[in-house]
Amino acid sequence: MKILVCISHVPDTTTKIQFQEDGSALNSTGVTFVINPYDEYGLSRALDFQEKEGKQVSITALSVGGKEVEATLRKALAIGAESAVRVDKPALDSYQVAKEIAEYAEPREFDIIFMGKESIDFNSAMVPGLVAEMLGMPFVSFATDMQLGEEGAVTLKREVDGGVEVVESQLPIVVSCQKGMAEWRIPKMRGIMAARKKPLAVISGANAEEQLATTSFSYPPAKGDTVYIDADAPEKLIDNLIEKGII
Repeated sequence: MKILVCISHVPDTTTKIQFQEDGSALNSTGVTFVINPYDEYGLSRALDFQEKEGKQVSITALSVGGKEVEATLRKALAIGAESAVRVDKPALDSYQVAKEIAEYAEPREFDIIFMGKESIDFNSAMVPGLVAEMLGMPFVSFATDMQLGEEGAVTLKREVDGGVEVVESQLPIVVSCQKGMAEWRIPKMRGIMAARKKPLAVISGANAEEQLATTSFSYPPAKGDTVYIDADAPEKLIDNLIEKGII
């Protein structure tokens, strides 16, 4: 079984976000970048399968980006991926990233392609579905569990309003993962040392063109002052909501 885990290179959630003076891009000075947390669920689940099935399962981590993403891919190798691939193109928009992933994956016939439900920087949640469409593969989004059956059958669970949906499908499949799919793994010293010798290939990619262009970034509006209303005067709350056009 061949598994591809797609890795996004994202700022740590504790990072204080700042932009360039002209608002054109993130100011990455002093920013710590990590594996996108939702992608880590996919990587951990792939490792669960490998531990159960043994050498029959191979795991490749892939990221689209410049040389700066290699440290993040090395962490994926330290956690347990056997090899890594960097598509040497800037990650510009969802379509372009999906196209690069699909072009790499199609001739290699992966059985499972794991991705996070979204990246925590842009939060588009579009790439997994786009990749599945480009490859003509079944797709299950926001999965919280995945079990392998016989003869390529798989059973997945996903959260829906009011409960849990159980989905059955066949391999190959694209799955976007969220919390519950697996437990995150912490790289061990042995894994960190081994990661230095594991293969990390750099390929030129498919030259996919982006469909969107970001013109500028800006901070959300500052929060207004807090208004305190005495519990003995609820009519003031109603008047305030009417004044703001909320009711």
